[in-house]
Order: sequence, then structure tokens, then C-alpha cells
Amino acid sequence: MLAAAALAPVLAGAPGTARALSAGAAEVSRRGLVKPVRTTLSDWARVARVLGGPGDMKRNLMYHTGFPRRDLRVVSRKVTVKPSLALGSHVSFVRYADGSTMLMGDVVVTEGELQRFTDTLHRHGIEQTAIHKHLLAQTPDIWWIHVHAHGHDPVAIARGLRAAFDCTGTPPPRSSDPTTAVALDTAGIDAALGVKGSTDDGIYKCIFVRRETITDGGYVLPPGLGSTSAFNIQPLGGGRAAISGDCAMIAKEVQHVLVALRRAGAQLVELHNHGLTDEPRLFFTHFWAVGNAVKLARALRPVVAATNVVAAG
Repeated sequence: MLAAAALAPVLAGAPGTARALSAGAAEVSRRGLVKPVRTTLSDWARVARVLGGPGDMKRNLMYHTGFPRRDLRVVSRKVTVKPSLALGSHVSFVRYADGSTMLMGDVVVTEGELQRFTDTLHRHGIEQTAIHKHLLAQTPDIWWIHVHAHGHDPVAIARGLRAAFDCTGTPPPRSSDPTTAVALDTAGIDAALGVKGSTDDGIYKCIFVRRETITDGGYVLPPGLGSTSAFNIQPLGGGRAAISGDCAMIAKEVQHVLVALRRAGAQLVELHNHGLTDEPRLFFTHFWAVGNAVKLARALRPVVAATNVVAAG
């Protein structure tokens, strides 16, 4: 708590920044958990203008904006990666009952963009909670940055985020296209994984959320914010696909998931955290697999079964 108290004035004094609002354990115990409140697109109109394009609402609680890196041609394991497979920067804003706003996001940057992007986040009081890879042996070198901010001025947070994006080649935000057909047996994939997937710019996505209530610094996270397991599937022709996946786990599930992934023929990429103050503490593993899409989905079902998740509604 002393460290947090020492840091708060620094964050509060940064230009255009959000104050650090995460509470310590004693404060959370005294006041109880703070819950998100419902908002509409109109509540985020100024944020949308700052970010440079419209977003959408998720579960009436998260204002979400996607920034797919359509400017990059990335190859991993001889597969040309479509933006929606693993290059989809995205950020979400959530309003809380105490009037504050939380930002969480995952941003794709090239290695050449990483340091300037980082420095700009710091100047605006936006935290980095993870720096890692989602892909193996990719060209060019790409990094994924998890960002976090919490304050009472969402427009100031958006300005800081926009300034950081301006240090990269990230195109303006664009809504996903759910109408692009995918040449896959999606019904077979759904049956194998026990989920109803959806199409996003030519990628088939199967999403699961943790069953527990997840909190961050005493604030309840809406289902799916920072706690999803995602299986992104890119058709390669002839029923084959590349799968870029991410599993959300608590500590006691980690080894079961890693073993199940290897048994399924998946290659492990990363094991890390996405947040700093989440409860229960979450771990994430990214993986990569190529093969017949339905057979891979069947092989990956034990991975889903090893975690306390439910198909996203």
C-alpha cells in the first residue's frame, strides 16, 4: 500500500493522465466491491471521436473498439496471419458505480514501435500489465502489450491511448465483418468444442469466459473482460486450419492445460499474466496448432474441460 501511495501522485501529475484508483485489500474490505454499470454507445461518443472511429457495446457494459493491424503482413510457421487471427488490437472502457472508468486492452506493436509506444503510455499514466508474444517465429517481430488505466476522465484516458497509437502504424479503428464466409466445417467445430462460434473478418472464433466473478483492485470485471479463453481459427484450405489460442486459467489449472495442449498436438507459445491485481489470480497460455480443423477442435476439448469456463453468450 505504501508503494501504491507513493506512485499515485506521480500518476496524478502526468499530463492528460488517469489517476490510479485501485484499492488495497483493507479499502476493498471496508467499502465492498464496486460493480460496473450499463452504458450505451451515446455515453462514449467523445471517446469514439478521440480514438478516431466508432466502437460497439459488449453485454451493455463494455465499450469496445477494435484496431486490426491491416497494415502488417505477418508470417508465422509459413502461415500468413490474417489480422483477426492474432493481430487484432482492441481496447474496452467500463463505467463503474462510483463514476470511475476502467480501460483494459491488448495492443499489437512491431518491435520497432514498442519503445516509443511504451514511453507515450507512461507520459499519459497508462499502465502496461503485460508484454509478450502470441505467435512463434513471426516476421516481422511483433509484440503484444496489455494496457490498463482507471480514472474519472475517460476522454483523457482515450487521448493518452490515441497518442500512443499515433506512435505506431495502426490504421483507424474498424468494426469486424461477421458476414465473410469461412471454408470450414463450423458445425463440426462447434460440436467438438461445445460452443457456438462466430465469424470475424474471415476467422472463426470460439470464445469462453470464466465462471467466477473476476475483480481487479476491488472492481468487478464484466464477464469476458480480461478473462476469456479464445480459439481463433483461420482456414487454410481442404478443411485444414491454423489455430491461435489463448487459455485463461487459475494456478491449479495451469499444468493440466499445458499437458492437454501438448497431447492435442498444439505448440506452446507463452505462459504469463495479463493483469496485476486480478482476483482470483489468472494466468494465460497462448498456443498454435495447424491441421484438420475439426480433428484439432476435438483434440482441444480436454483443454476446455480442464478450466472453469463456460461458452460466451
